[in-house]
Amino acid sequence: MAEILGISQSAVSKYSRKVRGHAIKVDGIGEIRPLIDGIIVLLLDGKRQNAELLELFCQACVAVRRTSLMCVFCRKSDPEIKIEECRFCVSLVSEEDGR
Repeated sequence: MAEILGISQSAVSKYSRKVRGHAIKVDGIGEIRPLIDGIIVLLLDGKRQNAELLELFCQACVAVRRTSLMCVFCRKSDPEIKIEECRFCVSLVSEEDGR
């Protein structure tokens, strides 16, 4: 996995143990799980289908914003953000849906 991602084996270990890079929890979100599974399949098949990989990654990002999962991360980065009043992610998703 480290070779496929171009990172060290210790980084993979830290990511898998959620010591590093664990900002938001997407495990239980049904809309996101199939996208993550698709990304994993593309990474493991070795064919490096970049267009498909980027498409799935972008779809996952949109799903994260649509489900308000970024709100927790944003709140951690700036405690003054009022999550219940913030519509930033929703407005981005609306713009993308209009394209």
